Amino acid sequence: MNGTPSIGTAPDGTPHDRSVIVVGAGPTGLLLAGDLAAAGVPVTLVEKRPPGISNLSRAFVVHARTLEQLDARGLADEIEERGRPLDRLRLFGGLSIDLSGLHSRFNHVLVVPQYEVEKALERRAVGAGVSFAYETEVTGLVQGTDGVTLQVRNKDGEQAELSAAHVVGTDGMRSAVRGAVGLPFPGKSVIRSVVLADVRLAEQPEDLLTVNAVGDAFAFIAPFGDGYYRVIGWNRARNVSDSEPLDLDEIKEIARLALGRDFGMYDARWMSRFHSDERQAPAYRVGRVLLAGDAAHVHTPAGGLGMNTGLQDAANLGWKLAAVVNGRAGEALLDTYEAERHPVGKAVLRSSGGIVRMAMAKRPWTLGTRAAFTQVVGRVRPARTRVVGRITGVGVAYPAPKGAHPLVGKRVPDVALAGGARLYEVLRGGEFVLILPEGDAYKGDGICVVHWASGRRTALLVRPDGYAAWASSGADGGVNSTDMPEEFASYSLR
Repeated sequence: MNGTPSIGTAPDGTPHDRSVIVVGAGPTGLLLAGDLAAAGVPVTLVEKRPPGISNLSRAFVVHARTLEQLDARGLADEIEERGRPLDRLRLFGGLSIDLSGLHSRFNHVLVVPQYEVEKALERRAVGAGVSFAYETEVTGLVQGTDGVTLQVRNKDGEQAELSAAHVVGTDGMRSAVRGAVGLPFPGKSVIRSVVLADVRLAEQPEDLLTVNAVGDAFAFIAPFGDGYYRVIGWNRARNVSDSEPLDLDEIKEIARLALGRDFGMYDARWMSRFHSDERQAPAYRVGRVLLAGDAAHVHTPAGGLGMNTGLQDAANLGWKLAAVVNGRAGEALLDTYEAERHPVGKAVLRSSGGIVRMAMAKRPWTLGTRAAFTQVVGRVRPARTRVVGRITGVGVAYPAPKGAHPLVGKRVPDVALAGGARLYEVLRGGEFVLILPEGDAYKGDGICVVHWASGRRTALLVRPDGYAAWASSGADGGVNSTDMPEEFASYSLR
């Protein structure tokens, strides 16, 4: 393990460390490390597990906004081929929401095991030059004004130190990085004794995703694609510790209670019992240390929001951290990561928790609330659009400065550009993209300039993560760098 930092030169001529250490090689860490390396940042990815990706996936659903982010990295089509699209969201109480009208290239939910997403992200990270330190555990952290030093231990018990300008903890619910900087993880366990198994089925389910809740029981079944199915279940009446032995008969019983049958489950290759928490760190940044994914927030599996939220954390943080360590932006830019993503994490906790509570409603007043919600979402289009936007991520927007154009902070869809290109193809360059009306020009440098395929007259500056940074509806003839906020001209990542 090499702890020597990579040194660069800041705009004022002073040397500075340009390296970043990412701790945790799950989906969030892999996407972030790949983004940083693609932007020319030296990255070490520390992971306590040995090399090789386990097929014991936790996540099975990739939502539209996450697919858009993967598209901006050239990975979405490959992952789509490995999964199966589902054009409806089924929640509870017979509520089923059609996704075919979603304003996205990916107007569906993709059912695909988490490990397929990890494989694609790992290959990209390796190709971008990320250095991997497997079987390496974080044992301590010391932070200074100029950098961070990690104390680590390898599989042979050997101690070492790794130094970098910044460290990002993407190391899950029991994050060693979060603990090392003294951040609490307030919250509680909301569902105890959830059972999980990977099994074969004698009877194939009618639906791609099978999910239902009846009385005290909930069950979910999703295919791996290799003949095995992931089964997740919960019986409120059996609240035991995670260490309690689990057998296939208990899983079958929960399936019969929630789904009406057990589909002839057999040949379980893995079974486990766990609990589901709702927790969120009070801050995502402590000096030069940042958190993302499950290290920053955890919640119930309802809605399939966990992996998706973590990947979108990484997409938000990656370009900002690259701009800072490459000397293109000041440290204050990193504060916007927490300002934008902490409220999103909080909203996800509310959404996933609400889905579980409504699905498991038992008392008359909670059943009445669920019935009213189902009616409103099923019949009122604005309400349905809001629910779909929250779950799929396409409705996420970030705060805009006072007086900003109405588009600022909003997600920008995959719009068509002149010459037959798509926006998210252009975003693969990892840079800001300025979309101008046909015939207009940009008087400046450091920004990728393209033109609308339509006759639209708005000038729109799109961040590397696909959100609007600046817009003007009266920019006929061209845009000068002085027309935009000064900081955007210097956010070139390389």
